[in-house]
Amino acid sequence: MTHRPFSLRVLDAIEAVRVRLWPEAFRPLTPLAFLLPALILTGLLAAGLVPLLDASFRPLDPATFRLAESYAAKNYITLLTRPVYGWIALRTFAGAVIVTVVTLILAFPYAWTMVRTRSARLRRCLLSALFLPFFIGQVVRAYGWLIVLGKQGLLNAVLASLGLPPLSILYTYGGVLLGLVQYMLPFAVLMLAPALTAIPKEIELASASLGATPAATFRHVVLPLARPGLVAAAVVVFTLTLTDFAMPEIMGGGSNKFVASAVYDAFFQLADPGLGGALAIALTLVGSLVVGTALAAFGLGTLGYVQERKEAS
Repeated sequence: MTHRPFSLRVLDAIEAVRVRLWPEAFRPLTPLAFLLPALILTGLLAAGLVPLLDASFRPLDPATFRLAESYAAKNYITLLTRPVYGWIALRTFAGAVIVTVVTLILAFPYAWTMVRTRSARLRRCLLSALFLPFFIGQVVRAYGWLIVLGKQGLLNAVLASLGLPPLSILYTYGGVLLGLVQYMLPFAVLMLAPALTAIPKEIELASASLGATPAATFRHVVLPLARPGLVAAAVVVFTLTLTDFAMPEIMGGGSNKFVASAVYDAFFQLADPGLGGALAIALTLVGSLVVGTALAAFGLGTLGYVQERKEAS
């Protein structure tokens, strides 16, 4: 009898346990089993919104500093009537749009180079540079920007050595957006890389052989085929930016707050969980509406386009 390697015996043992725990009769339920962790996580997140929704309809009683027992829309009326919350919402939404556009513009050539380069060394360098930021927390990266962009930071030290005037980027809206773009860039590249990998090089060569310029090939061939990755990257970057707390709070210096900062202030500065709950619910609804609209407008069409390409090939 041939002696089987230890690794194969371990795999056989795992398979035997799997057969006992999940017999063949359960095979049709396998996709649901893989979806179960995601469904549980989504259910927990949805359950967490229930107390926020309940608190959002309970105004704060100024006499007892407790939420009222009766329901009212006072907190939502406050959000609509106080100009400060309108400005915060506008700043957040505009920042999410700007960060998404800039991040996609920067991520596309990075992902394209990483996927199409023939140099294995360059590919390894790009991959290392892409994954290294994930080993550093967002708060640490934000404080790193404080060191670089501060009045006595590295950037102004270099400018001073060149005889140039210092720049005041830190604690500005532009500084917040810069930090967010740097934080979101790896996510966008990871979303774009699989879509670009799936584009056959032969299609581009065929386009060039038919007389198309590189710009025309990029516009009419590459971009449509890369649309799944672009949509996914845009959705991920937009939602993460819309709900970000650390970058606006640290790099904004308290004067460039996003909605997440306003939620924090409502709970822990104003001690008004009803107002904080209303802000959180409004942010969730707006983000879900924008993402749902984007997927309905682009996502379904993208899936249809990919299916048509597969059938045609």
